[in-house]
Amino acid sequence: MNFNDNAVLITMVRSPEELSRVRLLIRSIRTWGGALARLPITLFNVNPVHVSCKELEDDITESIMLDIPDNLRRYYYGDKVYACARAEELFPDIDTLIWIDPGCLVVNPPLEYLLSRKYDCAVRPVHIKNVGLLTDEPLDVFWEKIYEIIGVSDLKRTVETFVGKKLIRAYYNSHAFSVNPAAGLLRKWLKYFEQLVNDASYQKEACQDEWHKIFLHQAVLSALIAGECKEHRVKLLSPEYNYPYNLQGKVPKERKAKSFNDLVTVAYENRSLEPDTIDDIDIEEPLRHWLTAYFM
Repeated sequence: MNFNDNAVLITMVRSPEELSRVRLLIRSIRTWGGALARLPITLFNVNPVHVSCKELEDDITESIMLDIPDNLRRYYYGDKVYACARAEELFPDIDTLIWIDPGCLVVNPPLEYLLSRKYDCAVRPVHIKNVGLLTDEPLDVFWEKIYEIIGVSDLKRTVETFVGKKLIRAYYNSHAFSVNPAAGLLRKWLKYFEQLVNDASYQKEACQDEWHKIFLHQAVLSALIAGECKEHRVKLLSPEYNYPYNLQGKVPKERKAKSFNDLVTVAYENRSLEPDTIDDIDIEEPLRHWLTAYFM
């Protein structure tokens, strides 16, 4: 099987800082991606006036300027939702569309993201509960409206949060995930997310605090997956994927990674990846040398 004919990775660049992170992400895939090292990558540049992605382009890496509508540009992660929907339109015939946030690193071949038409998507449960609901909690106005526009009264599918170890209604992490474009999940994600962003009464009643605004995009995608995808069509990624190094101090001892080398994709967000600054997880060779050289 030629993986490169069936999968594309997408991410986005908003700022010079994210350009640097995406540069590292691409290099990590090309170095540690194994069978996916030559995975085609599309970068959505949503701030072309201040950032140029041309330096990152090559025969299998392209950048596309994307004009985000104002109502979405102003809302937390609206640009991400829009970019994902656009990618689904651009690549309708592949098996796997992989999204990876700029603040993530690939350290082993990320083969579990591949769907091969057996699955509609591949996701990890959220790390912490944040705006999620415990299984015995009633629906609040935030989730009730999301379910309503998707067309379900309630969802009983559950997941366990990785860090908090709480059993909650289906709620998935969006640092990195994959979808089969044929399922149309990302275009529906944009449709419903935009509907809720433009609903002034919902925003006033359900999204008064920053927490609910920040995670609205993730909640809508989670409800879509749980509401529209049969359970056997949802691949739950292993704990080595989307590992929350940004929450390393809160990860339970029995779930805490001892070495970066044991992981596949790592979410680090604002934490430094310079080996000399890291004292809460091992970095073994040859990854240590590679990271040290990058930051020199």
